Amino acid sequence: MASAEQPPRTQLRVGRLTKAHGLKGAIKVELYTDDPAHRFTPGAIFSLQVPTGTPWHGKTLELIELKWYNSHAVAFFKDVPDRDTAETLVKAILWVDQDLAELPEEEDAWFDHQLIGLKVLRDGVQVGTVSQIDHFPAQDLLTVATATGDVLVPFVKAIVASVDVKAGTLVVTPPLGLFEELPDDEDKKPQTAPTAE
Repeated sequence: MASAEQPPRTQLRVGRLTKAHGLKGAIKVELYTDDPAHRFTPGAIFSLQVPTGTPWHGKTLELIELKWYNSHAVAFFKDVPDRDTAETLVKAILWVDQDLAELPEEEDAWFDHQLIGLKVLRDGVQVGTVSQIDHFPAQDLLTVATATGDVLVPFVKAIVASVDVKAGTLVVTPPLGLFEELPDDEDKKPQTAPTAE
C-alpha cells in the first residue's frame, strides 16, 4: 500500500522514436500505448530516456501534432524544426507523467510500481520477488530476486502467464533452466557403440 509520503505521480512509457520522417522535423513513433489519442494530444509533454552525455539528456519534448502516414504514427515536436534535429532523437524513449490513482486503460498493462514487489509463483510455489523492470525496444525484462540470485525473465505472455496486482502475485511458466540449473545429462545418455565408417 502506498504511503502518503510517496509522490502522487509516476512515469509511464508510451513510445519510442524510430526514424526521421521528411525534412520538417517529423519523427516516426513506435507506440507502446493502445490509446494514442489520449497520450499524444497537442501540448503533451514527454520526458526523454536517452543516453547520458547526449544533447537531449534531462530534457523534455512538447508535442505539436501526431499524424498517420501509411499506418505509421509520425510526431511533430516543438524545437525540432528539421531532419537533422530529428535524427538526434532517434531511439529516444518517451515517458509521460501518470497519476498513481489512475489505472492503465490498456488490457494487460501495468505500471512499474505495480509490478515491483510482486511474489513470483511457479506451479503455486513462490520462486522469488520482482525487484526491477527494464524496458527495451524488443521486450520488457523483469529482474526476479531469488534465494540463489537474480533471474532475468522476459515479460512475454509465453513466460508470464498472469499478473494479479490485488493478490500481489505474478505467475510464471518458464522454460526449464530459467530458475534452476539443469542436471548434466552426459551421464544419463545411453552408451552407443561407435558406428563403422
